[in-house]
Amino acid sequence: MTSEGDLGLKAETIIELPIETLAFAVLENYATTNGWSRHNWLIRAKDVVGRGPHLNALAEAWAWLEARCLVAPTPDETSTAARIVTRAGRRAIQKGSLDEVLAAERIGLALHPLLEGKIRPVFLLGDYETAAFKAMKEVEVRVRELAALPNDLIGVSLIRQAFNPNGGPLSDPSHEGGERQARSDLFAGTIGSFKNPTSHRTVSYADPTEASEVILLADLLMRILDTVKKSPAG
Repeated sequence: MTSEGDLGLKAETIIELPIETLAFAVLENYATTNGWSRHNWLIRAKDVVGRGPHLNALAEAWAWLEARCLVAPTPDETSTAARIVTRAGRRAIQKGSLDEVLAAERIGLALHPLLEGKIRPVFLLGDYETAAFKAMKEVEVRVRELAALPNDLIGVSLIRQAFNPNGGPLSDPSHEGGERQARSDLFAGTIGSFKNPTSHRTVSYADPTEASEVILLADLLMRILDTVKKSPAG
């Protein structure tokens, strides 16, 4: 039976583990042994593996958990070291990984203003498919608005017309032909890969990290669009 503070790891292993891996091991142990206090847990860990720099690593793991709200102060305890495992922490334990937490961190930086308020809340609720689709939909809408193209033109067809290397309204005539084609391919390939399929069938993002990367790709495309100037033909 697992005991409080005993991760089943040697002191040198504790030091070598990546911080997030060590933190998850601490979280699981604290929850499964019904830990009450961070301070008490560290004392038990010291009893198991002895003194040394590995205790500093365990303290760092606790700090990592607290910074991501996976543990929090116990509201009805006077001890400042008393900790509960939060809802997010229990969800991570239930799923057996920190994937959701780490994926949320990937989009922790400010997203493009046209994405921030619409996409991040949906992603943080765990609806990754909707968040990724909506992000790409916003890109498509922005392209249509900038290119002044009709609403019945959608998807890859819309992108190809907007970024047509030969006079498309969003194609930059100051760029070399191959570069103009590459820009068209970038937008068309992204919309074709990540927006169009979700319009026709259910796309499941089992890995939240993949969904976060799709959102970050949409963010990049939005920032590229910020720099686009309509050609005289547009």
